[in-house]
Amino acid sequence: MPNAKVLSEKQAIVAALTEKLQNAAAGVIVDYKGITVAEDTALRAECRNNNVEYAVIKNTLLRFAFNNCGLNELDDQLNGTTSLAICADDPVAPARVIADYAKKLNGKFEIKGGFMDGKVVPMETVNALASIPALPVLQAQVLGTMLAPISALAFILQQVAERNGAPAETAEAAE
Repeated sequence: MPNAKVLSEKQAIVAALTEKLQNAAAGVIVDYKGITVAEDTALRAECRNNNVEYAVIKNTLLRFAFNNCGLNELDDQLNGTTSLAICADDPVAPARVIADYAKKLNGKFEIKGGFMDGKVVPMETVNALASIPALPVLQAQVLGTMLAPISALAFILQQVAERNGAPAETAEAAE
């Protein structure tokens, strides 16, 4: 049995992890077997840029935290090398960043499972979330869609004005 100091440190880690999981909008657990230090560093930089917390966590500690949050269905996924990617404000970011990185590494990096709003989601949902573009891209697409009719109307009005205005100007110049 571990001594009291080690036990209290582990309980503190589980408590902090439980709080992060409860405050997370979404997260994914990942098998990171076989990635190099350079690849891991690049992944962590990408996670920071997207406001995603990424950490390697012992399966036992993660299992306790999942059980505290009611995510017991993910216990089966907690074997081998495990890391966790969570985001508090964007439910799409963890799945998107990790899936993009998994494509780059061809099999070294694999999503094991995921959760969203305190509920375990199937892998199909995780993959669907991963295919959604980043929020700024979505905002630009919506704005472009909203501006397209206005831009088309402005272009047509300009063409009509130029067509009708040109003969009037030449008529005035002739007088």
